[in-house]
Amino acid sequence: MLDDLLAFLDTQRDAVIDLQRELTAIPALGPDNGGPGEREKADRLKTLLAAMGLPEVREINAPDPRVPCGHRPNLAVVMPGADTSRTFWVISHLDVVPPGDRTLWRTDPYTLAVEDDLVYGRGVEDNQQAVVSSILVARAIATQKLLPPINYGMLFVADEETGSKYGLDYVAAHADGLFTKDDLFLVPDFGLPTSEMVEVAEKSMLWLKIIIEGRQCHASTPEQGINTLSAAALFIIKIPKLYDRFGDKNPLFHPANSTFEPTKKEANVENVNTIPGRDVFYVDCRVLPHYNLDDVLAVIREYGQEVEAACGVTISYEIIQKEQAAPATDVDAPIVKRVMDGIRAVYNASPKPMGIGGGTVAAYLRRHGYPAVVWATLEHNAHQPNERSSIAKTIGDAKVMTRVLFT
Repeated sequence: MLDDLLAFLDTQRDAVIDLQRELTAIPALGPDNGGPGEREKADRLKTLLAAMGLPEVREINAPDPRVPCGHRPNLAVVMPGADTSRTFWVISHLDVVPPGDRTLWRTDPYTLAVEDDLVYGRGVEDNQQAVVSSILVARAIATQKLLPPINYGMLFVADEETGSKYGLDYVAAHADGLFTKDDLFLVPDFGLPTSEMVEVAEKSMLWLKIIIEGRQCHASTPEQGINTLSAAALFIIKIPKLYDRFGDKNPLFHPANSTFEPTKKEANVENVNTIPGRDVFYVDCRVLPHYNLDDVLAVIREYGQEVEAACGVTISYEIIQKEQAAPATDVDAPIVKRVMDGIRAVYNASPKPMGIGGGTVAAYLRRHGYPAVVWATLEHNAHQPNERSSIAKTIGDAKVMTRVLFT
């Protein structure tokens, strides 16, 4: 049974190209990116799935008055298995990011280009490689008329590129009965060309804007002002102390420690001979999940109070992003073991469970108690001009998914 499916997948190069061409031609941009949403792409995908004889699509539509149809479509397709109480879910997203500067593209970003093993176009990697891989598995099962051991589910979500409020976050909260605690969840939206990263955990994320207010004056009479640039400099050199205050390490992550880095600095005065009365800078914190971000904020405010006392400035804070990490997926969870076994068999690689410093949509599953893995074999060029995806790796990832399902 498994050998027949894998052999069928080896014949699917043309299917990969055809599906990528269909999907690339529809720029599913969300309203935050100046587009009408994912409805047209979802409708086209429904037509393609129906033509393959797959089960009827269930829609979980998130209301959004900013788009013409009034909602953001999320599509679920379930192929029944011998055990209908459990489902292996492959979750991919329909939306893409804008192409950016078109002069940097060698081809039209919305017209698929094929060169040997690679296809080019906006969205071909992020996240159409996953969309196509999951469909290849379904097509193989339908063509071979096989009954998988458990249900096989595909979920195509909206709004991943701009926060997932109308995508997986909405589905996890509103689709009663769609998921069970015994289901297996794979999100093929992050990975390495070697196929060896199996993401099971994420760091918490805090982006903080720090505003320092003083008094502007002429640089020749500094006693008449309060220099906010000096205060900002003093504050900035305190930020590395956070590395000691929150110094634990976790070998799942690389780097294994939390990170605390001053990043963006807004312009203050335009001329050299003026002491600035207002300065703004930002801090990017990626914090190991067992730390509470409120505790990090409290320490930063302590540092701010020290700067206020030393410099006579007033400091305020704006949270740009604050995301406490979801619980990690247990490295011994069945989905982790099945995915790693599949990677070893298909790619002859040495996968390992890892954590990352940024967020993924898997967090919305993990917060509801669903163990999820983020993995794919990617060229690692999402959002770039001349975005590309490997046909062979699209098929290879489908083989890994097939092995997960038929284990």
